[in-house]
Amino acid sequence: MRRLPAESIPRVPEPVRKVVRNAIWTYGRATSRWRPLPDFLVIGAQKAGTTALYAYLRWHPGITGPSWKEVSFFDRHWWRGEAWYRGQFPLRAGEQLVGEASPSYLFHPLAPERARSLVPGAKLIALVRNPVDRAYSQYQHEVALGREPLSFEDALAAEEERTRGEAERLAADPRAFSRAWWDHTYSARGRYAEQLERWLAVYPREQLLVVATEELGERPAETYASILAFLGAAPHELVEYPRVFDRDYEPMRPETRAALAEAFTEPNRRLEALLGRSIGVWHAQRA
Repeated sequence: MRRLPAESIPRVPEPVRKVVRNAIWTYGRATSRWRPLPDFLVIGAQKAGTTALYAYLRWHPGITGPSWKEVSFFDRHWWRGEAWYRGQFPLRAGEQLVGEASPSYLFHPLAPERARSLVPGAKLIALVRNPVDRAYSQYQHEVALGREPLSFEDALAAEEERTRGEAERLAADPRAFSRAWWDHTYSARGRYAEQLERWLAVYPREQLLVVATEELGERPAETYASILAFLGAAPHELVEYPRVFDRDYEPMRPETRAALAEAFTEPNRRLEALLGRSIGVWHAQRA
């Protein structure tokens, strides 16, 4: 199976990563005037397939971008400035479309206004995964990284207390970073409508494409074609559409799944009303 470019990143030792990263940042900033701003952003959601989608897009001959995913400029690195951001992108790429994917953008309270101020013409792609499965995937990711000591049920119960006031702190200080907000927002990140509404408050609706992760997984060629059409890229077919970072872990308790599904019923209705369509695959999964 074809290897996704982003897969190589976690395998590099952290000290080496820091040296390479700083060297790239320094060179990129020095040559920023010759580097374009992005034509599109994959804004999220976290644990919704953005790594795979970004790889598919970069395999298109008419699309380019950073060789790594998650530049995270409009959330974590905004204070570094435009020259730093431009430095993440390739030198002038002719007629190629340029984009990047940072799945935390969707959720960050200030990312929409920041993006609008710098790239008002950018097209936006949001992947939304069944929020029940997305929450559990994020939890398992945090457990694997050693950042989550609680059971899933206890982590859900503790989420509100753990993250109280963190969004306000992020909004008040452009250099602020919240580990709790980044790691432990299992339920909050699945309330997609309120996040998309922030983006639609500053971007025209025609610049936003929302795609269900399950659609990309079940009908990858068809969904990929629709994304390319939205971006204005030439049609292109891949030989394969590999998945990435699939992990095997114990299934969620049935009672926990049922409770989460119930909790997300109204947020999902709000999302479907916002999109003007039903996400039928989620209803089928619940049934």
